[in-house]
Amino acid sequence: MIKSELVQRISDRSPHLYQRDVEKIVSAILDEIIDALVRGDRVELRGFGVFSVKQRRARTGRDPRTGRNVHIDQKRLPSFKAGKEMRERLKREVQCEAISSPSDKQLDGSIWPKETA
Repeated sequence: MIKSELVQRISDRSPHLYQRDVEKIVSAILDEIIDALVRGDRVELRGFGVFSVKQRRARTGRDPRTGRNVHIDQKRLPSFKAGKEMRERLKREVQCEAISSPSDKQLDGSIWPKETA
């Protein structure tokens, strides 16, 4: 899903809001998350997850083409860890899909194997 699809889905679920207003809200939320990460803050959305910044130290790497040692500067990378509620919901959805998968169904629609006598 891309940002415009997210805006469209929220607009569809909230007919009392104009799409341009939903777009401004989504952009404002994302901008605030980015600004907080730039400041080095951690952003926690309960049930959804935690955005944070991981610091990688400078190190020496190797150029795979030439085999020469190369200096790699330190950098800051965004990180996301899914919240407990999200992990549990995804796990539940995957289990439900596995049970109702059409490839696992018998011709009669049953998901349980036929007993052979």
